[in-house]
Amino acid sequence: MNQPGFVVSLVAGGVAGASVDLILFPLDTIKTRLQSPQGFERAGGFRGIYAGVPSTAIGSFPNAAAFFLTYEYVKWFLHIDSSSYWMPVKHMLAASAGEVVACLIRVPSEVVKQRAQVSASSRTFQIFSNILHEEGIQGLYRGYKSTVLREIPFSLVQFPLWEYLKALWSWRQDHAVDSWQSAVCGAFAGGFAAVITTPLDVAKTRIMLAKAGSNTASGNVFSALQGVWRSQGFTGLFAGVFPRMAAISLGGFIFLGAYDQARSMLSKVGRKSW
Repeated sequence: MNQPGFVVSLVAGGVAGASVDLILFPLDTIKTRLQSPQGFERAGGFRGIYAGVPSTAIGSFPNAAAFFLTYEYVKWFLHIDSSSYWMPVKHMLAASAGEVVACLIRVPSEVVKQRAQVSASSRTFQIFSNILHEEGIQGLYRGYKSTVLREIPFSLVQFPLWEYLKALWSWRQDHAVDSWQSAVCGAFAGGFAAVITTPLDVAKTRIMLAKAGSNTASGNVFSALQGVWRSQGFTGLFAGVFPRMAAISLGGFIFLGAYDQARSMLSKVGRKSW
């Protein structure tokens, strides 16, 4: 990938990420409160559903930009022919690498955002300051492992499926998919991946919201899942699955469609300027 390709991936990914996170923020708040150990109503119910949005506004662009920059670079680096049976593996490796890098930015933003979502009376900056004062930098990265363990399986499903559906649609119509077609593929891939990774999302939420010093706060994903299973059973593991599926399906439509559209537009601008 040449230098303009890096810039295009960076900007297109950032624009797509910021767009979807801000548009779908209310659904994310509802999902977080459904997964909260204190329960939906005590966590805020439908009140103050934009609590924590400043954290998302700050983190969205660099988070998504880092993901797509890494994703496109790893795809280029692996040099696997598009007709090869190894293509899904290439997409899986690229998506996994992208998530590991992006989570370095995403997790601090997510920790602050989720605490604001279940404590709408507290300001985002106040929550950020309290975390630094009480837990230090490591407090901002609480749940890093659980987030990566959630995002990698999610991406292992979503991105190869998205790429496969685009390739299939392109083959059926004998030309490259349009941005809206890429968006439809993204919606289906995202919704499917969202459902099957919901238990990992529940564990991540519990770890990020746990009281400092508690067993759950230690970040053990399997321990968090066992705790949910013992207290709430199967339904607890899939708490918030419908708003999560709705948000990620719609998010996949906007995110991946916007990414392809922005990448196409920026590539054209780049070719003209070069």
